[in-house]
Amino acid sequence: MFFVDRKDILMKRSKKRKHAWCCDMRTLMGILILCLLSFTVPGILENEEEQPAAYESEAYLPDEGGSESTCIADPDSIPDYSGEDYIVLNGGRPNFTEWELSHITGEHYSELDGLSRCGTAVAMLSRDMMPTEKRGDIGEIRPSGWKQKKYEDLIDESPPYLYNRSHLIAYALTGQEANEKNLITGTRYLNATTMLPWEERVMRYLDRTEGHVLYRVTPYFKGSELVARGVEMEAYSVEDHGKAICYHVFLYNIQPGIIIDYATGKSAEEQGKSREEIGIISDRTIR
Repeated sequence: MFFVDRKDILMKRSKKRKHAWCCDMRTLMGILILCLLSFTVPGILENEEEQPAAYESEAYLPDEGGSESTCIADPDSIPDYSGEDYIVLNGGRPNFTEWELSHITGEHYSELDGLSRCGTAVAMLSRDMMPTEKRGDIGEIRPSGWKQKKYEDLIDESPPYLYNRSHLIAYALTGQEANEKNLITGTRYLNATTMLPWEERVMRYLDRTEGHVLYRVTPYFKGSELVARGVEMEAYSVEDHGKAICYHVFLYNIQPGIIIDYATGKSAEEQGKSREEIGIISDRTIR
């Protein structure tokens, strides 16, 4: 007769239960780890493309206050100012050709036209082009349409001048100072409020990487007007094919509360509106 030891049976059952419990715990731990990774490391479960660690993406993202637009980059098709600081051109994609992206080097500035107006400025930007010294005096330059005037109640600046000598390509990007081919009559609002955030995107990228940015700024004049209606800005980071920097916008050369005669540069206060109604705000803020 074959006898079964009851103690042996109990021990085997205990081992099986222990093994099953261990398997369940390992499975549970695996699930918990995956859940944690999905919250703390974006892209692990969704197979997202990771951004380079050296910088956050500065590709075009519409800021509040801008309006989407598919306008062709042509002066005749850009709509008149209607309350937005800027519009997006070509879906935010620059009009650079493959040849331009691969062949343009250094900086290039158009000759002044017969009315002493600036044209397109383009540069292949890199960190080694950025200046390390404070900008010098540019007061001797008088761009076309330079009819300076103070507006103490409308411009939060000291002194409260309407116009700045606005660089097409910012001094901080190339170190260009008193270059008459790179300076237009721009409002304080255009120079310090509207253009600055787009310029700073490129500055941050160049400062943090060894990459290059093809950059182009074109002032737009209507007919024989001496003051530009605005500037077209295009920027594209070359090495990563626009992953970090890619924008194409048109910024209006306006000043809240002030009427500008673009033909001559003369200006006057817009009557009948309070500071709040015309949107007087800090120079560092985009509406």
